[in-house]
Amino acid sequence: MPLQPKLTRFNQYVLSKYQIYNGIFMTLPFDTISKTGVLLPLFHETCKKGFQNGDNPTTIVETFFKKYQARRTNDGQINLLFRFIQYIERQVVLFDAIEDAAFPIVNNMDGIGTLRSLKESASADGKLDKLRKYLEEFKVRIVLTAHPTQFYPGAVLGIITDLTEAVKDNDLLRINDLLAQLGKTPFFKHEKPTPYDEAVSLIWYLENVFYESFGKIYDYIQQNIFDGMAIDNDIINVGFWPGGDRDGNPFVTPEITLKVAARLRETIIKNYYRDIRKLSRKLTFQGVEERVVFLEKELYKIVLHESSDLSLESFAQELKAIKELIIEKHQSLYVSEITSIINKIHLFGFHFSTLDIRQDSRAHAKVFADMVNVMIESGSTIFPKNYNALSEQEQVQLLSKVKGKVDLSLIKDEETLKALRTMEAIKTIQQSNGERAANRYIISNNQTTLNVMQLFAMLKLVAFQEDVTVDIGPLFETISDLEVSHQVMEELYTNPEYAAHLKQRGNKQTIMLGFSDGTKDGGYLMANWAIYKAKERLTAISRKYDITVIFFDGRGGPPARGGGKTHNFYASLGPTIEDKEVQLTIQGQTISSNFGTLDSSQYNLEQLISSGIHNSLSDADLRMIPRKQSGYG
Repeated sequence: MPLQPKLTRFNQYVLSKYQIYNGIFMTLPFDTISKTGVLLPLFHETCKKGFQNGDNPTTIVETFFKKYQARRTNDGQINLLFRFIQYIERQVVLFDAIEDAAFPIVNNMDGIGTLRSLKESASADGKLDKLRKYLEEFKVRIVLTAHPTQFYPGAVLGIITDLTEAVKDNDLLRINDLLAQLGKTPFFKHEKPTPYDEAVSLIWYLENVFYESFGKIYDYIQQNIFDGMAIDNDIINVGFWPGGDRDGNPFVTPEITLKVAARLRETIIKNYYRDIRKLSRKLTFQGVEERVVFLEKELYKIVLHESSDLSLESFAQELKAIKELIIEKHQSLYVSEITSIINKIHLFGFHFSTLDIRQDSRAHAKVFADMVNVMIESGSTIFPKNYNALSEQEQVQLLSKVKGKVDLSLIKDEETLKALRTMEAIKTIQQSNGERAANRYIISNNQTTLNVMQLFAMLKLVAFQEDVTVDIGPLFETISDLEVSHQVMEELYTNPEYAAHLKQRGNKQTIMLGFSDGTKDGGYLMANWAIYKAKERLTAISRKYDITVIFFDGRGGPPARGGGKTHNFYASLGPTIEDKEVQLTIQGQTISSNFGTLDSSQYNLEQLISSGIHNSLSDADLRMIPRKQSGYG
């Protein structure tokens, strides 16, 4: 039977099923549901006719109540309108669950843009070695950001997951129970979510979706592209903003940052514990069983916050030793399951995702000025007494070579202390969860070289002294800042101390462009053209100084707005823009719609990986017509 067009498959497996299950939902024996379900189609028809007649919303609503609910009091009318909203919210959840269940049918999971397609294409063209070489360096990072108003509560996420499975199985009895549960489950909380609550909402996706989908993709790459050989590169990883993004959110304190990092560590270790526990039921062989049980017990101790000597390194080494023993003495039985856990350890460590810190350059300037003044007043020799009178260039030179340690007990301003304690928190998190757990600090609204060097100096003086194990990522937002961004970076690249820092960090420089202020400043088209040109200039200047620039795209930038698919955007980049790493923020409904299930997460991640690699395997670059480059313009 030939494969039906995508729209036909969508109509058959999503729309048709939705109409059936929505009919069941409307007939549930709950007064608020059944009455609302009967009246909602009438309200919809009234709205449709009123809109066509050019009536205003007030007239449309009044017409509905006069025609169908004339006896209702004013409070009763408002109550019914709220019930309409609640009912529609649940219809959306039902539709989401049905769409999620049909995802692998509607979308071709082995089609163009998937890893299988990429691998087969490379094999057919004799470019498998080239593909392997590229994958040894290429990375994709999606960074989760919080818009709490767009998140379903944890209880609702659980219902969607269960409903999706029931729809896949066409289990009508279970679907009926879940729809009843959905009808009685509240969608809102009476208290505004804290930054920690936002983080917990996003960690649900890490624990229940990304852990499996990332692992599955990495396993496929290792087994089918690298023929089972170990890969040093993690290829795919995830970043995290809730709990670390202080820009515009005064409720993100150092304590919250530490609490979120602890939750991330606890969650990934729980996932490892569940996998090892499953494995212990299979590896019941002499000389193996007791070693797996030991790992299970040690992981459980960590979950209970008890003392354990199990480190990330010893955990990985012990699993590798068990794997070798299974291969040598037990006919490689269940070796793929062991390999899969080893791969997940490689991907997620004891940190699960990298917690980014972000703050505005203007907030940093105030913090820095307060810190300098306190140090000068205390008689510290870290800063000269005339520091504030120095030119910007002189300040940059001084900050490049600054040494010493700031005594935070002297700082009295609460906001200054919060900012500096956050830098201490980065060091604490690295010590407990590993360096990858928190190793990037983004400066919003970055305008000058001094903005970067102020943060560089604060990190040294507060927490890191000589060895700053943090990548500083300037975010150039406005059109004017984008136009001079390459000049700012050249000043940094030619600064001996900052260049030494970059060398220690693998000669890589992360730069974020656009986000939202660029679009507000110059309009959509102009902002995206400015970002594109800035990327060309930044690529050229970075290559001049042997620096690999990593572009981190915000949701306000070109990958997100104006229609089209994100992976098509990355596939269209030309050779004048560095593309060894793909990094972008994902927020709100995009997380649940594009990465909310195992199937959609795997499919969209594979599309991102393929988009960054496909053109690099081509003999002729078809992305753009070659043109003569002059300077960095």
